[in-house]
Amino acid sequence: MHTRQEPGQWSRSRLRLVLAAITTAVVLVLAGVGLAVWYAVTGRTLSAAPATSATVPPAPLTRDEIAAAPMASVDPQAAFTPDPATSVAPSIRIPAGTGDRGPGGVPTGFPHTSEGAVAQWAAIAQTVLEGMSLDTARQVHAGWVSPGGPHFEEWTLTRNVRSFLTAGRQGGPAKDTTTVVTARPVAALVKGTDGPDWVVACVLLDVKASISAESRMGYGLCSRMEWATNRWRVAPGAEPALAPSAWPGSVAAVEAGWLTIEAVE
Repeated sequence: MHTRQEPGQWSRSRLRLVLAAITTAVVLVLAGVGLAVWYAVTGRTLSAAPATSATVPPAPLTRDEIAAAPMASVDPQAAFTPDPATSVAPSIRIPAGTGDRGPGGVPTGFPHTSEGAVAQWAAIAQTVLEGMSLDTARQVHAGWVSPGGPHFEEWTLTRNVRSFLTAGRQGGPAKDTTTVVTARPVAALVKGTDGPDWVVACVLLDVKASISAESRMGYGLCSRMEWATNRWRVAPGAEPALAPSAWPGSVAAVEAGWLTIEAVE
């Protein structure tokens, strides 16, 4: 019997398959806002569609349309397949945070720019995924998701933590002390904007998970972001369409439009 997988979760069946294949290594999987996705949006803004007439330009896309627009489709196995690209992907300059740690231990101090929104979303995702703790996820959600945004139970990052803990047979609401997870931002793109205070930011993470052996994948995810109270936060509204998950630096990652992160100190 086929069980329908909810958006935003890492597949338990995939985790079991990898566990069997590489001796108890837990891998994070593709079925959520981290994987599968559709038509190319690359890094180009979707804040306005190209004009089809010299006299009657189309109306700008709404925020919901920007968020829901499908992204590049990749093979599910692309997240686990190195397949190094021979061409170098264009880069995107992502600023470093200049502030102290904020709610949930998330880095702060990113500028009021589209790239700053990407950097803040990357910091939020990295903090939650590396912590692999429902308590940490709850603190981050409370401090970084604006009213009207995804509920804690339905948030993509919460679902990923729960799926990992369940499939990895961790002992409680947080990963075991012997389990190590790293989630390094390696590529990103700005899917769309609506003025200076609203961005759909996407990041591709190089995720490694280790219990007694290590497994690795590329995991892409997006979020609406808004500038509020002098910082970027997860904005109200439904979560964006799925982002392509591909091995960092692979042919699939380049073809999907991911831009290599160039850190700005």
